[in-house]
Amino acid sequence: MKLSLKTAKAAATENDVRWQAVLGRDSAYDGQFYYSVSSTGIYCRPSCAARRPRPEHVSFHDSIEAAEHAGFRPCQRCKPNDATLAEQHVALIANACEMIEQAEHAFTLKQLAQKSGMSSFHFHRLFKSVTGLTPKAYSSAHQLKKMRNGLRHSGSVTEAIFEAGYNANSRFYEKSMAGLGMTPSRFRRGGINTQIRFAVAECSLGSMLVASTAKGICAILLGDDPGQLLHELQDAFPNAELLGGDEGYEETVSRVIGLVEAPAIGLELPLDIQGTVFQHRVWQALRDIPPGETASYTEIAARLGAPRAVRAVASACAANRLAVAIPCHRVVRSDGELAGYRWGIERKRTLLERESNCDDGGQ
Repeated sequence: MKLSLKTAKAAATENDVRWQAVLGRDSAYDGQFYYSVSSTGIYCRPSCAARRPRPEHVSFHDSIEAAEHAGFRPCQRCKPNDATLAEQHVALIANACEMIEQAEHAFTLKQLAQKSGMSSFHFHRLFKSVTGLTPKAYSSAHQLKKMRNGLRHSGSVTEAIFEAGYNANSRFYEKSMAGLGMTPSRFRRGGINTQIRFAVAECSLGSMLVASTAKGICAILLGDDPGQLLHELQDAFPNAELLGGDEGYEETVSRVIGLVEAPAIGLELPLDIQGTVFQHRVWQALRDIPPGETASYTEIAARLGAPRAVRAVASACAANRLAVAIPCHRVVRSDGELAGYRWGIERKRTLLERESNCDDGGQ
């Protein structure tokens, strides 16, 4: 039986994942899309508190411009063409981050809150919600970033430490190994005197490079060109001593290949995970996703207590150098579609299919 246009339109709307956001008035989707109502001629944010429209009257738009180009005017209740409170908060915290990054010395929480026109409690909670980090952790991460840059250009390690805003060598050395993966002097020299064992092998996903420091596996790279994978490793540690062709390293490589072929089994080998505080939090959240399951960037941000840090979560996933071991392939868009995989969408699809088959009892 042929459906009427009205019934078909209603069914299409109800089957769109965005309709659930409208029904739930989910503010997390504000700015990601807009919906228009043909019976009123207006367009709204997903969180609009106005009476819910009939699904056959609804259309979705990716931007304000698209909605207005289609002939709709902004709702006077949710004012979709004005900055949301969330957007205002993001702008305020972005300004606070800029103050932290430009300051010669670290601000106290009270000083940052006063400059932002908030109480310390409200500022602290809002800052963590937007960035995923406390103001203190953000400041520490920025200091470490300055330190990483300074180690490459300063005349000495001590000079770089003080230029980064540390008022004592001891304060930096307490955290340096976790952030740099090696001593500051070795990092400054691009990994000089640091041995990194590596091997390039072939697996069902193409070429794969596995590399390890004394601390653990520091890279699992996938690609089509073995030479390009080696260039990536050299760019990360330009002065390290790269040791290839080590027969004793074959067991490690074979275990990583096993992980790629059956990602649900996990990898019980030590990892040398280098990154910022926020990246470490994201990567741990990825490792907490069970094999055969996925989570959206929005869900990961919410689990970290930072629902507005979706872009930062995506950036952390893109910075991951440990394919499969840190399973960024399990992160998908809010609509369930695959996107944003450093080593290619088809590899991501294959890994997810393998985990799903294993979860269903397949091989």
